[in-house]
Amino acid sequence: MIDVGMDMEQYDCPFIDTTDDYEVAFTAVHWQFDGVSKQLETRLAVDGENREELEQGLTALRNHENMRECSLFSKREDNAVIRTVIDQTNAMKVIRENGGYITGPFRIEDGSELWEVGFDDDRVADDTLADLERNNEFTVESRESFESEELFDLLDNAEPALSMLNGCRDLSAVERETLLTAVREGYYEDPRAVTLQNLADEFGVSDTAISKNLRRGERKVVRSVARALTELES
Repeated sequence: MIDVGMDMEQYDCPFIDTTDDYEVAFTAVHWQFDGVSKQLETRLAVDGENREELEQGLTALRNHENMRECSLFSKREDNAVIRTVIDQTNAMKVIRENGGYITGPFRIEDGSELWEVGFDDDRVADDTLADLERNNEFTVESRESFESEELFDLLDNAEPALSMLNGCRDLSAVERETLLTAVREGYYEDPRAVTLQNLADEFGVSDTAISKNLRRGERKVVRSVARALTELES
C-alpha cells in the first residue's frame, strides 16, 4: 500500500473557499460517499478564530453554490459541529476512478486541504497524481509504502491511534498553533531555547495567556497519550 499526504487546493470545494475568506478550519470526523448520487456526506468539527469568524464562516458555507445540505449539530463559543452534503469534486472523482481511497481524516484551513490518500501500488499512485494535475493544484507532503506487517500492526492498534488522533482534534486552533510554535522554537528543549515571554511576544499576548494556552493544550495531548497507553497495555 502507498499512502500519499497531499496539500490540496480544489477550485470546486465549498470548504476551501470558506477558509480562504474567513478564519475558520474544518476537520472531518466522519465521511461517506454515495456512489449513486455522487455526493459526499460529512460530519465536521469547525474551529473559528473567534465567534464572529465562526458565524460568518458558517453562513458563507451554507450559501455556497456547491453546498447541497448544511445543518448544525452543536455550537459553543468559537467551535461547532456540522453535517454537510456536497457534490463530488473533480479531485474526488479522479481519485475514485483511479482506484484511490481516503485513508485518514482531512483538515481544511487557509484555503487548502490536507488529504491522506491510499493506493495499491506505485503505478496507480503515479497515474492518479498525473490526472489530478490537470484541474487541481496540490503539493505532495509525504509518500510512504507500507508492508503487510505494518498494516496489520496499524489495524491491531487502531484504537490507541484513534485516541491520539482525537486528542489532537480536541485542540483549538489557538492551542494547536501555540504548541506547534513552542516545539518549533525549542521551548521543550533542555535547556530551553526560548522562554514563555519569548512565545508571548511572538503571539502578541501576555505570558499568562500563553502559559494558559500551553497548559490547556498539554493537558489534552497528555490525556490522549495516557488513554492510548492504557489501550496498548490491554
